[in-house]
Amino acid sequence: MSFSKWIGASLGWSFGGPIGAIIGLALGSIVDAMADGNQSPFLGQGEGRSRQRQTTRTRNQSRPQTQSGDFEVSLLVLASIVIKADGKQDQKELDFVRQQFASMYGKERANHAFKLFKNISKQQISTRQVCLQIKQMMDHPSRLQLLHFLFGIAKADGHVTEDEVKQIYTISGYLGISSRDYESIKAMFYNSSDNAYKILEIDKNASVPEIKAAYRKMAKKYHPDRVVHLGKEHQEGAEEKFRQVQQAYEHLQKERKF
Repeated sequence: MSFSKWIGASLGWSFGGPIGAIIGLALGSIVDAMADGNQSPFLGQGEGRSRQRQTTRTRNQSRPQTQSGDFEVSLLVLASIVIKADGKQDQKELDFVRQQFASMYGKERANHAFKLFKNISKQQISTRQVCLQIKQMMDHPSRLQLLHFLFGIAKADGHVTEDEVKQIYTISGYLGISSRDYESIKAMFYNSSDNAYKILEIDKNASVPEIKAAYRKMAKKYHPDRVVHLGKEHQEGAEEKFRQVQQAYEHLQKERKF
């Protein structure tokens, strides 16, 4: 599979705006001869689906549904920002990115993605501009999934630096993610006495009925079906968030004895 066939013509909304400029610059140094008419495995969809999404958006004038490739490109760009937050690129973090892409997309597709990632990471990127494009075009459950992945990158070397936390917090704000959602996902990567409460987005003095209501709300918010449109490759991360909610609730059941 050539790199040009991988990138193909099937990128959707991500191949425009500031993200499109970043990808275009990265491709300029590595892309081989483009082959017209070939289906791209980057999204598992061809140009026809991309046109269909554009047509649907024009007709409905609403946010287009995020597809796997758009999510993948957003991950590449935001991951490069987080990895450089502390002024260096830790090999464990780079390995985590490669490992995550390999588990989601398979070895060959992951190799292509990582080749693009290394070229993206050499650029100076406007965090605000990139995040505002993602916020405008990507649905909320998918943005939460992005945030979960970014914390995973930061934690990959066993230590999350203050600079990385600040960068992810800045990204979450630009993405339109509330502080409660941010703290909920952040708590999934830390060990503290009140983590279960933070994950369920409630205070430590919450009543049992409030805990039960919070669990139902968060189980619905983080249910893997909310990102089914991203494809099976992204279901594992969503399932991990869902398990964390269940574990937080079970912890409080034992702690409060209900």
